[in-house]
Amino acid sequence: MSRRQVRIGFIPLVDAAVLVAARELDFAAAEGVELQLSRETSWSNIRDKVAFGLFEGAHMLAPMPIAMRLGLGSVAHEAVAPFVLNVNGNALSVSRELAGIMADAPEGGGASATLQALDRLAAGVRALHARRGAPLTFGVPFPFSCHAYELRHALAHAGLATGNEVEIVVVPPPLMVDALRAGKLDGFCVGEPWNSVAVDAELAEIVLPGARIWQFAPEKVLGLRQEWAETHRDTLFALLRALAKAAVWADRPENHVTLSEILAREAYLDLPAEVIERSLNGRLTLSPGGRQGLVEDFLVLHRKAATFPWRSFALWIYAQMVRAGQVEHSAERLAAVRQTFRPDLYREALGPAGVDLPGASEKVEGALAAETPVASRAGKLYLGPDRFFDGTVFDPNGLEDYLASAGPTGRGLLGSK
Repeated sequence: MSRRQVRIGFIPLVDAAVLVAARELDFAAAEGVELQLSRETSWSNIRDKVAFGLFEGAHMLAPMPIAMRLGLGSVAHEAVAPFVLNVNGNALSVSRELAGIMADAPEGGGASATLQALDRLAAGVRALHARRGAPLTFGVPFPFSCHAYELRHALAHAGLATGNEVEIVVVPPPLMVDALRAGKLDGFCVGEPWNSVAVDAELAEIVLPGARIWQFAPEKVLGLRQEWAETHRDTLFALLRALAKAAVWADRPENHVTLSEILAREAYLDLPAEVIERSLNGRLTLSPGGRQGLVEDFLVLHRKAATFPWRSFALWIYAQMVRAGQVEHSAERLAAVRQTFRPDLYREALGPAGVDLPGASEKVEGALAAETPVASRAGKLYLGPDRFFDGTVFDPNGLEDYLASAGPTGRGLLGSK
């Protein structure tokens, strides 16, 4: 079988693991694909290189292909996402200064650890805001990212006003720690390993893993130019088969030491393997004092249908874009969003390979309180838990009502009661 070259850009994050495993462990080569990975610095650079044909695709933030198709932040380009590279993997971290004030705050009244953390965050932000007389600054890696939407919702739930008490700015992931060190940020929401790097440098504390905001949030996807996907269907399907096999391997705990050593290489993250392994296992060091935390499903690479491109993921993302004022809702834009996440391509590529496929292509997000069996091709598929921290849900069939219910404060950004 002849090799077919596919150029893929990536950002140095732990959640590039499936792409790296596909290349380094020859899953791609076994499918006849010559997978070329290019390390990039920023998401805008990734977007533009895909849009203008320098890459066939990329490791992308889940909202990026949607933003590209809608022409948000750049010229509109048709992009598709036929594969989810990971679920979860983010965390909200704050500076040592803010963490110290939070530590002195009274215990919050929230029933859950997440609500208590948000109560303490609110108290700390207000105290530091009063001391400075200026808003605090939090970083996110891209305006069209689940980091940004989750952070906005968490701040709104804590009663913190963005633009007044808190400002949100964009900082590329590899520069987050330097920005914190320079005093340009008071906190950030970013993917691993950059939270752990900041903790190890004694610059930050992790206060809220993303999996405790939404237990099963889409984070990175394989984003492709639609034109390439349509005209190179055989190569695309070979690539998806390779990624599916790599995801199974990468998600197994017994492979995490080897995977962390591969990701630690200079070509990928160029960081200590031990830091990377924490993220893969969900065993995080939360503060410079060595306080440890085990976060269930901190980073999911395969299990629970993590690689399936649910259309409800895309619709949830679109709803957050509308609520954040990034785009106006219209029937035409909604139709474009429905063409972005592509479960049809996933099914066509991986069904013949024996992958257990869910019976549906969209679902109610946030409805599962526990791991639950669902209808699937082989009858062995389990989903959940996927709850939002405040009990909200997102029903894609009720999108119009959901958008109409949005309040002026941005509260309820994730879903509706």
